[in-house]
Amino acid sequence: MNGDSMLREVHVRDAIGLVLAHDLTQILPGTFKGRLFKKGHVIREQDIEPLLNIGKEHIYILSLEDGYIHEDEAAVRMAEAIRSDSEHLSLTEPHEGKVSLISDIHGLVKVNREFVDAANTVEQVVVSTLLNNTIVKPNGVVVGTRVIPLVVKEQTVCQIEQMALQLKKLAEGEAGVIAIKPFLPLKVGLITTGGEVYSGRIQDKFGPIVMDKIAAFGSLVVEQRLAPDDREQIVREIQYFAELGVDMIVLTGGMSVDPDDRTPGAIKQAGADIVSYGTPMLPGSMLMMAYLTVGERRVPILGLPGCVMHDPYTSFDVLLPRICAGEIIDRADITAMGYGGLYHC
Repeated sequence: MNGDSMLREVHVRDAIGLVLAHDLTQILPGTFKGRLFKKGHVIREQDIEPLLNIGKEHIYILSLEDGYIHEDEAAVRMAEAIRSDSEHLSLTEPHEGKVSLISDIHGLVKVNREFVDAANTVEQVVVSTLLNNTIVKPNGVVVGTRVIPLVVKEQTVCQIEQMALQLKKLAEGEAGVIAIKPFLPLKVGLITTGGEVYSGRIQDKFGPIVMDKIAAFGSLVVEQRLAPDDREQIVREIQYFAELGVDMIVLTGGMSVDPDDRTPGAIKQAGADIVSYGTPMLPGSMLMMAYLTVGERRVPILGLPGCVMHDPYTSFDVLLPRICAGEIIDRADITAMGYGGLYHC
C-alpha cells in the first residue's frame, strides 16, 4: 500500500469546507518560495483562485490506513529522537513536510556522522545536518528531517527512533546523535613577541586581530605582554600567565623556521607538552598546539603563525572554537585538519 492510494482527489471548486492533507507551496521566481496553505487548512471560497494560480485544480483528502503516518508526524518523531535529551536544541513546527532542530545558543555543533550516514540508508528518510564542529548562532538550523512521500510506513520511523535510542545507550552520558556545546568564558593571556614591536619600532597589528577572534566566542584577553626575540624572556612571560591563572595562553610572532624566531623553543622550554608543531592545513601550517600543566589544570598554549594576521580563516579559526567549548585537542584532531584544509596554496 502506498500513500497515493490513501488520497481522495477532489476538484478545487468542490473542495470548500474540506481539509488539506498536506502543505501547498507557492513559488514566485526570484521573489518568494514558501507555504501558501498549511496542512489542515479548511478550504474557503476565497482560496479557490489562489489555488488555481499555483496550478492546483484538485486537492487531496487523506485517509490513513493502519501502520502508516503522515509526513509531518514522521518528521517530528525523527527530530525528537535525534534531539533526545540534548540541551540547547528546539524543534520547529512542520513546514512543507520538514522539521528543523534549531540551536538555542551560540555554540559548537557536535554531530555523530555514523548515525547520520546510517539513517540516510533507510529508504525514504532524510536526515540532513551541519558538519561536525560547525559554529552555530542562536536560532540557527542544525538538523533537518523529513520523509520523501506524503505518507510513510510507521515502521520506517521506528527504525530511526531505535537507532537513536541505541546510540544514546552506547554514549553513556556523552553526546548522542547531536549536541550543542556552549562556549566558555575563558581568561586568555596574550604574548606578542618580536623585537620590532617590543622596541616600539612598529605598531602591533597582530594583537587586536587575535583579541577580536577570542572575544567572538565570549572569552577575554585579560592582558597583553610584549617580549623581544629572547627565549628566556618569552618563557618568563609564559610563566607569568600560568601563575596568573589564565585559561589559555596565546603567543603571536616568531613561529617561522627562521633561526631568529624563538617562540617554539620557548614554549617547549616552559615545560609545555607539545601536541603538534605544524598542522596539515593551509593557511596556518606553522601553528603550534601545546598544553602546560599548572597544578591540576592543563592550560592550552597556541603559537600563532603570521598568516592569522592577514588570512580570514586559518588553523587558529579551526582550533579556537573547540578550545573555547572546553575540548582538549589531541594529535588525531590535528591530523584530521588536512582533509578539507586547503584554503589557499
